[in-house]
Amino acid sequence: MKHLQKTILPLLLGLVIFLIYKIYFSAGQTLGSFSDFDPNNSAVKPITVKVLHEKEINQQSGAVTFYVEDRNGQVVMVSGELTLPEGFRSAQIITLKGHLSQGGFHTHEIVIE
Repeated sequence: MKHLQKTILPLLLGLVIFLIYKIYFSAGQTLGSFSDFDPNNSAVKPITVKVLHEKEINQQSGAVTFYVEDRNGQVVMVSGELTLPEGFRSAQIITLKGHLSQGGFHTHEIVIE
């Protein structure tokens, strides 16, 4: 019985540490949902999305247009007056800061995860 107690306590402690680690470090990688945004509200909010590299990425004269997908599989066109950050073409997951409009998502900042 004493041996069983000495084995279970470290295993439970290890499990708790593992769960805390997974919850803390995986929280930033969960994709957001465009359904959480109101198209009539122009408040700048962050959303984490998957970049769709197979669709066209268009960058000309200071404007950029590309496509992303949220956790529900909704594909949205992203546009903005900014330059793509270094590492964008190889990034799978990014965070956009902007607002949803009738024509897509207007971004003010792109953060590479």
